[in-house]
Amino acid sequence: MRAHPHERFGTDVVLTPAAVSAFATAAGDYNPLHHDAAYARATRFGGIIASGPQTTSLLMGLIATHFSTRGAMVGLEFSFCFRRPVLADQRVRLEWLVVRVKPAGRRPGEFVDLRGRLRTQDGQTAVGAKGRVLVTDSL
Repeated sequence: MRAHPHERFGTDVVLTPAAVSAFATAAGDYNPLHHDAAYARATRFGGIIASGPQTTSLLMGLIATHFSTRGAMVGLEFSFCFRRPVLADQRVRLEWLVVRVKPAGRRPGEFVDLRGRLRTQDGQTAVGAKGRVLVTDSL
C-alpha cells in the first residue's frame, strides 16, 4: 500500500510580498491586491494577499511531493473553498489527511482521497480542500 487512511502530512511556508507578486505575475494576474502595497493597505484586507492560484498550487504541490517519494502520482480531482484572505508576510501551514484509499480497479495503483487546508499563522483555515490522486508504480 502506498498510502494509509488517517495518514497526515504537512509543511510550513513563509509567504513574502515579493513571492506573492512574482507568482501572480507568472500566472498573468495583475490585480493590485497582489502587487501594490499602498493599494492593498487601503482595502478591507489591509495588505497584500496571495492569489487563489498560489494558495491552491502550494496545497497541490505538497501532495505531489509527498506521494512522488512512493511512486508515480497524478492528480485527478481537486476542489477548494476560500474562507479568508492569506496575507503576505506570514507563515502558513499546509496540511493534508488521507481519508480513503482504494484499489484503482483495472489500473495499477490506488486512488487516494484527501482533505486538506491552509491555515494562517493564527490557526484559522483560509483555504479548505478536497482531492483525489492516483498513486502507482508507473503511469
